[in-house]
Amino acid sequence: MIDKPEAGKGGEARPLKVRLKKARKLSSSSQKWLQRQLNDPYVARAKREGWRSRAAFKLIEIDDKVKILKPGMRVVDLGAAPGGWSQVAAQRIGLENGRGRIVAIDLLEIDPIAGVDFAQMDFLKDDAPEALKAMLGGSADLVMSDMAANTTGHRPTDHLRIVGLVELAIDFARQVLAPNGAFIAKVFQGGTEGTLLTALKRDFTTVRHVKPQASRADSAELYVVATGFRG
Repeated sequence: MIDKPEAGKGGEARPLKVRLKKARKLSSSSQKWLQRQLNDPYVARAKREGWRSRAAFKLIEIDDKVKILKPGMRVVDLGAAPGGWSQVAAQRIGLENGRGRIVAIDLLEIDPIAGVDFAQMDFLKDDAPEALKAMLGGSADLVMSDMAANTTGHRPTDHLRIVGLVELAIDFARQVLAPNGAFIAKVFQGGTEGTLLTALKRDFTTVRHVKPQASRADSAELYVVATGFRG
């Protein structure tokens, strides 16, 4: 059960923080996740505005800051489900007007997004880079990844897992990006970002970290943005 709004001054209903009641069938971690979702303003806003996930606002903030999405780009969205980032990219590159191309990749199925090509595949397979370039009609201008490895609750371990995942995404990007292309990926704060940045700086002219406001305050996640792929 969920608490309902109570009457405030003047008899108007005012919203209360949502609290779960008698959720005995849920584990403690599940209860915390559900309560956090119910009270997250970005979750409510995403539903209201038609975005598939709150993560859409993270890419919107990143792009507003660094201006990485440009009309007519060829974009690869790694780990795309449920499709929030592809939605944002489609809007900003002008896909509805026939400009650009987006290929979304995931092991899970994704409900169709107008104009976006979907490939249900593992991007780590040897033939994935060439298959993706064939779908794009050429090399990519941007590879973006909001992927996260399954968490264990042990922050150092979780950090190493996601850094490993980002390194695989970078290797994939090297194979599909056109010269001067760009790369965005989620990482976690935890001590090895310097090594990751050093590796990226060998291949890209500019590398920076961005922490969107849409990232939860208690989250260690941030995003690495690399531009100017040297090819």
